[in-house]
Amino acid sequence: MKIKLLFILALMVSFSCFANDTTRQLYNPYASVEKDIPVLLTKAKLEKKHVLLQVGGNWCIWCYKFNSFVQLDSTLKRTISNNYVVYHLNYSKENKNLEYLKKLGNPQRFGFPVFVILDENGFRLHTQDSSLLEKGNGYDFDKVKSFLENWTPKAILPPSEE
Repeated sequence: MKIKLLFILALMVSFSCFANDTTRQLYNPYASVEKDIPVLLTKAKLEKKHVLLQVGGNWCIWCYKFNSFVQLDSTLKRTISNNYVVYHLNYSKENKNLEYLKKLGNPQRFGFPVFVILDENGFRLHTQDSSLLEKGNGYDFDKVKSFLENWTPKAILPPSEE
């Protein structure tokens, strides 16, 4: 019984550490969003997906929490994989990407991370304030699932095109 308890405790600690692991950088502060977006849009068009921009920085613990949250849950990971091309758009002292964020309606006004959904042509479909997806010290599964499912390519088709 003690061995099972120790195993479960060790497993919980390892997941907790992974969820807050900021040693793996999500964001490239030196990436050129102006060069990267056309490549993402081409990929989205070919795969019939939308682009999910996660705006934040390597300094943002909530950015890492969200990334871990969706990567560790098979349902959320599958929803993203099947419907989105994901890009971590950097906002940091090295590179705030202000010109591109201005084109998106300045989503950083909601704090970080903030999510922007683009269609395959680069048209902004939705900006999501991530604080509305939170629960306690993390994210709420149902809210995140709903957000992701409501902005899939299939979800926004007119009823006659389904």
